[in-house]
Amino acid sequence: MPDSPALSASQELSASGTLARERLLLAALALFAQKGFANASIREIAQAAGANVAAISYYFGDKAGLYRAAFTEPLGSATDDIPLYDQPHFSLRESLDGFFTGFLRPMKQGELVQQCMRLHYREMLEPSGLWRHEVENGIKPAQLALAHVLRRHLNPDAPGDSLDDEIHRLAFAISALALQMFMCREVVDVIAPQLVSTPEAIDVTASRLADFAVAMVAAEQVRRAQAAINFVAIDQKETP
Repeated sequence: MPDSPALSASQELSASGTLARERLLLAALALFAQKGFANASIREIAQAAGANVAAISYYFGDKAGLYRAAFTEPLGSATDDIPLYDQPHFSLRESLDGFFTGFLRPMKQGELVQQCMRLHYREMLEPSGLWRHEVENGIKPAQLALAHVLRRHLNPDAPGDSLDDEIHRLAFAISALALQMFMCREVVDVIAPQLVSTPEAIDVTASRLADFAVAMVAAEQVRRAQAAINFVAIDQKETP
């Protein structure tokens, strides 16, 4: 086989820079998650990453920029997964499979995702504004996208932006199935670690959650149908 072409000097520098930035990001994630923004110094982050303090300024601007990157980059945004489930031609099952697959996929990163969750918990308790930004620009659009998927299957004749309270309740309940596995990973590891112990197990769990969500949607369909029957019956009684 022919030898792989040697990297140019600029390519080597670029690869080296990418690795250096990643080391800083991972060190910052671990220390911010452990100590919080105020108590984790840029000096100890640089030391943990095997870099100098100037590298933080070079790659992230300042400590706040490094914190922002550690908070947002490892998991990405919830909006990144919307195309996995919000497609008008998808069946309900396809949409729910895409939703749970995307939601649980970060769990395959092991300790990294645990550190991300600890940092998110800290951000909620010691807010810097990043959590609020994520809710408004990531979580809210993703949750509304799921709600609109459910509306298309439960009430396809409703206007495109029409979401009743029961659809919101159902959407939050379905999200909670995944959120429980994701945010309570340490609890799951104590009670039934085999459910999330391997990438394959996580895929099975995602599929089962989709099964349960399909049943929840079916229950809401029955409830709506019964409510419509009851409404007609009451209306007939009241009509002279």
